[in-house]
Amino acid sequence: MSARSGTWAAPGRVNLIGEHTDYNEGWVLPIALGRTCRAYVARAEAFGFTSEEGDLGREYAEGVIAAFRADGHDVPALHVHVTSDVPIGAGLSSSAALECSIALAIDELLGLALTREQLVRIAQRAENEFVGAPTGILDQSASLLCEEGHALLLDCRDASTRQVPFEPEAVGLGLLVIDTKAHHQVADGQYAKRRRECEQAAREIGVASLRDATEDDLARLDDDVIRRRARHVVTENERVLEVADILASNRIRDIGPVLTASHASLRDDFEVSCAELDVAVDAALEAGAVGARMTGGGFGGSAIALATDPAAVEAAVRAAYAARGFAEPAFLTVGPARGAHRLES
Repeated sequence: MSARSGTWAAPGRVNLIGEHTDYNEGWVLPIALGRTCRAYVARAEAFGFTSEEGDLGREYAEGVIAAFRADGHDVPALHVHVTSDVPIGAGLSSSAALECSIALAIDELLGLALTREQLVRIAQRAENEFVGAPTGILDQSASLLCEEGHALLLDCRDASTRQVPFEPEAVGLGLLVIDTKAHHQVADGQYAKRRRECEQAAREIGVASLRDATEDDLARLDDDVIRRRARHVVTENERVLEVADILASNRIRDIGPVLTASHASLRDDFEVSCAELDVAVDAALEAGAVGARMTGGGFGGSAIALATDPAAVEAAVRAAYAARGFAEPAFLTVGPARGAHRLES
């Protein structure tokens, strides 16, 4: 391994289920995509950053370096060049892929021998403190810890993980990602608002986080909006664990209705869906998908559909979008890929 340069790759992710549960100390179940951000990192006389997207991503690179230094690591000047085929703005964690590729590069380039879990926290710190996005550990954990052919059951309270087998192609299914191309400005500030609403619900119930709340506790919440926010988190945690159990029993088709129930909860209780996401999910189900849901933070981004005939689902969604005058969506058929790794020796 070169002591001066190398190239590292880290994948984006799609979350099978477990939305807005991570910052409530709950459970999530992501897979890594076969799409990656690739970072060429080399020692240099002064910091430099280049990418095929211009200056896009520079703040994330600077944030990762700052996070290492804040943890007491002496990071020298580096030149970073990134390329990526993770769709930007699709809710597939292109930013986490960039952070994690650079974090793994710095760790291996400098011989720090940090654990993957330590790198997750460094990448998350870069996003939280230096970029200013109040995210949990879902995205970075998926990018660094996922294994091929598996979903990652992540407990966001203690960061413990379990690899859950997930190979839909083996049973004649495909997992289709539908990039709605919708990016609504209403999302600005809404993520942080939902987080505050969840914290309010936990305080009123009297628990450390909604991870500890039960459905019976919801009756103690007087405000209807706060109660619905909490209900989503409580029931979504139940759905994540149910899907993990179903997959462990090798009954992949049976997760379909649970995925669809997750979308209804995100749409009605957490109110983070939008017309484009709802139309994509409805069209997918009408075309025979066994389950479909929005994935990611919401207000646009992507939906997923588990289907025996992904091409039929794609055609149905295209037709539904055209009929409503929506922007043309994009599609990816994905399977669980490996986490971050070095590309060159």
